[in-house]
Amino acid sequence: MEKLARYRQLVQQILQEYGKNKPAYGDIEVEQIFDKERDHYQILHVGWEGENWVHCCILHIDIKGEKIWLQWNGTEDDIALDLVTAGVPKEDIVLGFQSPFMRQFTEYAAS
Repeated sequence: MEKLARYRQLVQQILQEYGKNKPAYGDIEVEQIFDKERDHYQILHVGWEGENWVHCCILHIDIKGEKIWLQWNGTEDDIALDLVTAGVPKEDIVLGFQSPFMRQFTEYAAS
């Protein structure tokens, strides 16, 4: 249980840092969505860029079975490397945005 609590804290800290970054364009809000009960964590951009509605997921991380699943990374940063640097073993990180077949060729967990 200690491992799970640590992973929750790390994921929230990382997303809180990314949540501070407001886009330089448009009237866009940055939403931090933390479902701590079900272990779903997201950063969304919501608002207007000119006459265009913006609603997009920037980061999506889940914790499933004591592993951190990177479901989506719309940033230029390597979130998996951030997690490894924070002490998460690579075998506890799943690149969920990669197909199950391709995951076996990464240095991270297949599932």
